[in-house]
Amino acid sequence: MQRAKISYGRRSFIQKSSLVSGGLMIGFPWLASCEMSAAKVKTLPKEWFELNGFLKIADNGLITIMSPNPEIGQNIKTSMPMIVAEELDAKWDNVIVEQAPLNTAIFKRQLAGGSQSIRQGWESLRMAGATARHMLIEAAAKTWNVAVEEVSTDAGMLLHESSGKKASYGEMASAAADIEVPESVALKKIKDFKIIGSSRKNVDGRKIVTGKPLFGLDYKKEGMLIAMIVHPPAFGQQLKSFLNAKQVENMPGIKAVFSIETQLEDYTKQWCDTDSFNEIAVVVGETTWQVMQAKNALEVQWENAPERNEKINGWSEPYLAKVPFGLESTADHQQKMISMDSRQVKTERQDGNPKAMFKKAAKIIERTYTCPYLAHNTMEPMNFFADVTDKKATLVGPIQTPEAMEKSVASRLGLPLEKVDIQMTRMGGGFGRRLYGHFLTEAAVISKTVKAPIKLVYTREDDMSQGIYRPTYRAIYKAALDKNNNLIAFHVKAGGIPESPLAANRFPAGAVDHYLAESWQIESNISTGAFRAPRSNFIAGAEQAFLDEVAELSGKDPIQFRLDLLQRAQDNPVGKNNDYDAARYAGVLKLVREKADWQLKREGIHRGVSAYFCHNSYVANVLDMVIENGKPVVDKVFCTVDCGIVINPDAAVNLSEGGLVDGIGHALYSAMSFKEGVPEQQNFDTYRLIRHTEAPKRIQVDFVQNQIAPTGLGEPTFPPVIGALANALYRATGRRYYNQPFVTDKPLVG
Repeated sequence: MQRAKISYGRRSFIQKSSLVSGGLMIGFPWLASCEMSAAKVKTLPKEWFELNGFLKIADNGLITIMSPNPEIGQNIKTSMPMIVAEELDAKWDNVIVEQAPLNTAIFKRQLAGGSQSIRQGWESLRMAGATARHMLIEAAAKTWNVAVEEVSTDAGMLLHESSGKKASYGEMASAAADIEVPESVALKKIKDFKIIGSSRKNVDGRKIVTGKPLFGLDYKKEGMLIAMIVHPPAFGQQLKSFLNAKQVENMPGIKAVFSIETQLEDYTKQWCDTDSFNEIAVVVGETTWQVMQAKNALEVQWENAPERNEKINGWSEPYLAKVPFGLESTADHQQKMISMDSRQVKTERQDGNPKAMFKKAAKIIERTYTCPYLAHNTMEPMNFFADVTDKKATLVGPIQTPEAMEKSVASRLGLPLEKVDIQMTRMGGGFGRRLYGHFLTEAAVISKTVKAPIKLVYTREDDMSQGIYRPTYRAIYKAALDKNNNLIAFHVKAGGIPESPLAANRFPAGAVDHYLAESWQIESNISTGAFRAPRSNFIAGAEQAFLDEVAELSGKDPIQFRLDLLQRAQDNPVGKNNDYDAARYAGVLKLVREKADWQLKREGIHRGVSAYFCHNSYVANVLDMVIENGKPVVDKVFCTVDCGIVINPDAAVNLSEGGLVDGIGHALYSAMSFKEGVPEQQNFDTYRLIRHTEAPKRIQVDFVQNQIAPTGLGEPTFPPVIGALANALYRATGRRYYNQPFVTDKPLVG
């Protein structure tokens, strides 16, 4: 068995307290935030025993496993406990799952983002279960006076084969609580997994479909007021003055009208503090309807904001961000980006001498790709509960970055970190939007100002016009072929507002002798942030659409063309700094070729292929398109994924399907545009999302079977499907699509 060193949780963490029923609870201080009524306490088993920061075992055999990371819909509240239960060798039917509170002393990386929750938690979650199992085995051996090596476990039972003795985990829980936490534990062999790799239903599934209070918008507290904000109508503006605040305050149910600053002057922002409007108007009242009416009646005077610099603590190091002056428009953005085509920009990677090879090429192909800003449009708008006093701040709601925002709130309120309590609800969508918690800080400052608990609620228009968009990007691809149609040089020049989408060391880097990757960026006062599969969500589709054209120009099958390049990267790679594993990359392409029966031509079926590596995982797609009533329709998507060990197959399929639909929808229909700083789309009457009838009729997801530790899954299926879509559109319509959304690039007709 694999051995794992324990780096957390000795019994010194444990505290004891009496229950109303006369029993005993052994728990950690951080569980104090999980309040229980006297009635609920009476229903508890006689004794609960906390074995480590992830679980507790009752004397009746019930096991409660804490899920540490925020739940966005990626199903980690089920999948993470499955990992613990596997190593514990528990019976899943006896497992209860609870959302763990924020506690960085016990839990590692309580963050939902980057498709890293399972990947980053894999070892610690396994150790948690294995530690508890070890302690139970040792307790049983001591009780039965037998050797530890003679005790085994099976589905929540402890067994001593030679004597026939057996006991449930519940029977040994009390004794196990007195066992010293080991320095290292044995982990299961992957071949012995019973829970991991088998499908388990979403632990919140029944609560979701029956409308139980799970989400931030569901949270209520006695005496809670409702708060809403009013921000400048245009990016590049700021609040100047109120024109009728007193009149609005006299409206029915309204308690206060005022302005707040989310961050004070000279504050060094955390990377997650991104916002566009630091000073905003606030309306607080008794009910949502009353506050909405007052908000609509409020008249505010705005003025143009000056240029400013913001100090930001980035992921790796602090930096200074420039926020320029002016009211920006999409037409101006496009011209600025076009102007970069002819400018000298930053070289990110160069192999060989691509300029010389382009001069001697037999064939050259060059194409330009673009995409617009996008709004996240989570189903649940931004919201957060806050109850702030001089001594403590309690905040409850949907946030992807509770650990980082705890620091931001503490700094803004001037409270010690330990006096800020952030409790996580389930989220009605995130997609990166809830990485940026300015709305949490806003709620905290509002509560402190009115000296009362409040619920801050954004309207859809607030959410869509406030910022934190997917950046707008532009990329030029250029390839050179020799007289034998071999790819001899490759050049990509990519940038955007305000960042470049370029991943210079990803495929086809490492597969082409002469390779050049360049990047650029343009400053803007329109705030942007991570959007599902950041940067990859554009560059993957552009790259894979271009490779399709290069394959066509060379007269080669598009899958075989990619496989030949990957074989070169595997056998004789160019350079050493290549991000991907060429064999695994080729593996998903070969699998999708097999699953889609690529060589079989079907009348009326127009196929596109793509493959991409991001978030530590590999995905390949074949998209089948048909013409119905003169318009292209996505009939079926074949998706193959190499994300290492799959924890929960059904959940993994669901997550993959969601990414595919999301990618197709945004590439086809969605766009944000601006005119003199004003967002031209502020609700779903003008912002287009994919509809149920437009989703693929069928999706088939297949996973590569291996024993590699799990990697990302929430994001990797989104980027490549855009390339497969563009390539299928070409074969269905005879036209290439270069500018997203495709529905406005060219008419979608056959």
